[in-house]
Order: sequence, then structure tokens, then C-alpha cells
Amino acid sequence: MKDIKFLDIGYLYQKHKKELDDSYFKVMNSGFYIRGPELSAFEKEFAKYSGGSYCVGVGNGLDAIVLSLRALGVKEGDEVIVPSFTFIATWFAVSNIGAIPIAVDVDINSYNIDVTKIEKKITSKTKAILAVYLYGLPAYIDSINAIAKKHNIYFVADAAQAHGSQYKNNKIGGLADITCFSFYPGKNLGAIGDGGAIVTNNKDLADKVRTIGNYGSSKKYYHDEMGVNSRLDELQAGFLRVKLKYLDQWNKKRNEQAKIYKDLLNTSKIAVQIIPDDYVSAYHLFVVSSDERDELQEYLFENKIETITHYPISINKSDAYINNKNIDINEFINAEKAAKKLLSLPLGPHLEESDISYVANVINSY
Repeated sequence: MKDIKFLDIGYLYQKHKKELDDSYFKVMNSGFYIRGPELSAFEKEFAKYSGGSYCVGVGNGLDAIVLSLRALGVKEGDEVIVPSFTFIATWFAVSNIGAIPIAVDVDINSYNIDVTKIEKKITSKTKAILAVYLYGLPAYIDSINAIAKKHNIYFVADAAQAHGSQYKNNKIGGLADITCFSFYPGKNLGAIGDGGAIVTNNKDLADKVRTIGNYGSSKKYYHDEMGVNSRLDELQAGFLRVKLKYLDQWNKKRNEQAKIYKDLLNTSKIAVQIIPDDYVSAYHLFVVSSDERDELQEYLFENKIETITHYPISINKSDAYINNKNIDINEFINAEKAAKKLLSLPLGPHLEESDISYVANVINSY
């Protein structure tokens, strides 16, 4: 019986070894290691790919959100609407600048922020809606843009898991005021280390992010404001340029694998994430919901199938926020259900159709 790995990062390196090695030596021999030609080229290429006008490479996905919020003028004491169910970095980005994350529960079918509940959480202190495109599926973009425009606040997209996803045949990088990406190695577009970027159609906003992330400096040794060191280095930019050429191909394979799962899974014991019309998920993860999640995971493990839970603890129960006075437990009803029920199945370029079929058949036999 073959072991079915959940993820195999090394697979893509072996498959594209020559190009990635060539990129490494190109950078090493160039003498440019920070803010050089590879970064400039990648920023142009990724902006175009993502459907935006400008891209700024930064240190990681968390920094991308922090810098975006700062560039938009969000400050200590301001409020930012966030989904109740996400990787905790989304919340940390808000808290790290002294702003207050205000939870809105997620829709139980998509696991993205429930847009019907956003407006009742908006106050005079609200400065932005920070919507996560969870598992590769964009949130309800038109609705969020309409709410943001109505209340004169910003729409920030956390697309850390959504490289290449689409809405109405458009890539999602230019559909919010600013869109934030992570290039953590396990992402659909992953670096060989940490990395991140923002994409926007607003040049002033892009320039502001770049300035804050470069010690608050728009000109060497002249510092316009308090800044940080958060820059995507040349090596990572070079690696990402190689991988970007193949991203649509990899995402296509992920969507094909997701379709196999949906076609073959025929047990009433699980439900899958609903993808609305006009949306194309990047399928960073393929999640199923089961009342017997832990037992199912153990059964799959016994059959040499690796799975992971994303995420096993809802944020209101994490030690970082458990005593936070701004937590409204009524906004975590679906989040807590998701934390108890969701299981991520193997998916990705390292797997073949036969592997996906095998996993589906094992689940059906549970």
C-alpha cells in the first residue's frame, strides 16, 4: 500500500531542479541580494499575473497585512472587521499595530466571512474589513466592496491561500483596495523560505507599503516615518519567478483533483466546501466536514493517508485571545463547528489521479 502524503514540497524542487538551481547561481553571481533586478522583475510579473497594477514584495504574509493596514492609516484603537475562523496571523496583524480585531462569524458552507453579518459590527471606529480567502476560495467580493464603499472604509484581502483564484474570470489581486499574499513554502506559490507580497491598483498605497517596509525610507538614509525591515530578498524573488510560470498548471491540477473527490465521495458522513458560481478556487486545501472528524482521520492514517486539520482551535479559545474583552462568543458558533469538523485531504501536484481516487474510496469505505 502506497503512502499518500498530504504535502511534498521537495517534489516541485526535484521537478524543476535545473531552473531553480540556475536561478540560485544567477543571484549569487550577480552580487545583488536585496532589492535587485530579480525582485523588480517578480513584482511586475506577479502584479500582472494577479490582476493588479502594482506589487511590493515583503518578508512574509503577516507583514503584508500589517504593512497594508499601516499604509491605509489604521492605528491603535481603530477597529478592523475579521472572520472568526482563519489562521491566527490574520488577527495578529491587526493586534500587532494596536488595532482591535472585531469578529464576524463565517458562513458554514464556504467558511469565509458571512457578509450578511458585517454591517451590524461596523462602528465609528471601524477602518477596514479584512476578509480571508480561506482554502483558496475568495470571499463575497462584490458584497464586501459595496459595504466598504457605503461606510467609507477599506477592503483588505488576506489571499495568503488564494494565489491564482478567480472571480468572474478575473484574478483576485486587483479586486480589493489591497490584497495580501504569503509565499510560505507550503502555499500554491511557495518560496524556499518565508516571503510575502501585496498587490493593489493604487500606486500611492504601494509606495507607502514599500516605504514602511524599508525602514520608513523612500530615499536612502532619509526616513519619512517609523518603519520596519520587511523585504522579499533576491533569492526568494528568483525562485518565485521560476515557480510563477507553472502556477496556473498546478492550480489546474488541484481543481481537477478536487473534482475527482467531489465525483467519487458518496458518503453521507461528510460534506465539502461549497464553491459559488463565478468563483474559481485555487484549492490550496480540499476540506471535508465530518461529525466524526477525529475518527475519520485515524482511519485514514491506518490506511497510510496523511491528513491535517485546518484549524483545530477556534481563535476565541486560543490562549492569545481567550481573555480578550472584545471577543463576542456569538460570532464563533460556526467557527467552533468548523474547528471540530473540518479535515484537509491530500491534494497537490505531487499526487496522481489514482491517489485521489484511492483516498476517496477509502473514505467511502469508512
